[in-house]
Amino acid sequence: MNTMNKKPLSDNTYDITAHLVERFGPIGSDTWKAEEDRAWEEYNADIIREARKKSGITQSELAKRIGADKAYVSKVEHGRTVPTVSTFYRIVAALGMQVVLIKLPL
Repeated sequence: MNTMNKKPLSDNTYDITAHLVERFGPIGSDTWKAEEDRAWEEYNADIIREARKKSGITQSELAKRIGADKAYVSKVEHGRTVPTVSTFYRIVAALGMQVVLIKLPL
């Protein structure tokens, strides 16, 4: 993306809202929501992959711990499949981690 046509908010920060609206439609539209969901799925895949690597275990070992195969773990880590909530919690536990919910001000 060419940042030359974007309004700078600071030296290295640009407001790209207009670009995103042009690409994905108005904020809150079905297209926008679908892209937002896809972005969250990729983010979660990155978190799982990085957590596994930091835990020092292989995809095969994680797969054994959650009762899946290595191909499934690979698909999750590359965002090609989204684990169910229960599988996500099994993955988290298998990595020696936990999910913490924090109430934020509304």
